[in-house]
Amino acid sequence: MPKTEARAYGDRAFTMMMYAKVVCVQLVNFLGYNLLFQDVDIIWYQNPLTYFYDTDKSGDFDIYFQDDGAHSVRYAPYSANSGFYYVRHNDRTQYLFTTLLYNGDMIKAWDSHQQALVAILTDHASYYGLKVKVLGRDDNEFPGGFHYHRRRAYMKRLVKGEEDDAYIFHMSWTHNKDNKLKFFKQMGEWYLNEKCVGKTLGEIVEDGAEATELPLVEPCCLMEPEITCYYSDKPSKTTCNGSPTIDKGGKPFW
Repeated sequence: MPKTEARAYGDRAFTMMMYAKVVCVQLVNFLGYNLLFQDVDIIWYQNPLTYFYDTDKSGDFDIYFQDDGAHSVRYAPYSANSGFYYVRHNDRTQYLFTTLLYNGDMIKAWDSHQQALVAILTDHASYYGLKVKVLGRDDNEFPGGFHYHRRRAYMKRLVKGEEDDAYIFHMSWTHNKDNKLKFFKQMGEWYLNEKCVGKTLGEIVEDGAEATELPLVEPCCLMEPEITCYYSDKPSKTTCNGSPTIDKGGKPFW
């Protein structure tokens, strides 16, 4: 397992973590549990499990994915985002994740967990009746990088707290960890004390504090978000028009 974060999409640390994503899901699925998998760059506005538990909303499927938004040949036909998905345990999903585990070389060859998973999804839906649901990118319940970069009117409602349908927000479509943190801070969704960033538990707490039930809450969790402007052309909680743009030819968000 890598000890540091990936510096860019598809680098060696990124690929190693992608295989770890396969193993952790496969193990829980084998134990007989339904499960929700999500990357750490996701925030909750509502508990998304309530959506999947309500079959009147979610329907009867074996596995559900957030829409990646990139409807390219690489991720065809599903365009499923492997950073947020819900799995119902049954024989079909157990076979799916066993197959993905045994095809880990595909992840290494393609530098992508998502591309490998989508390819295997297609086979299992066709041959074994796996029921796959992708939560549409044009709906408002499960926004991500597509919405962040392409649906400006929607993002304005979201940062103002006017988008009641949203369950989560996924900061996908982002080059690296540094940009993710900047984008979250600018959106007013960063509640971590700066002194805890990039630190281990032993570096943060005093001797003996590790034995407490929640040793990181007091030193690390903020009651109010840290809001910092970085880029004028990206979604922001407050006006950031005095900041530079990140995209070539970018126009102010507000």
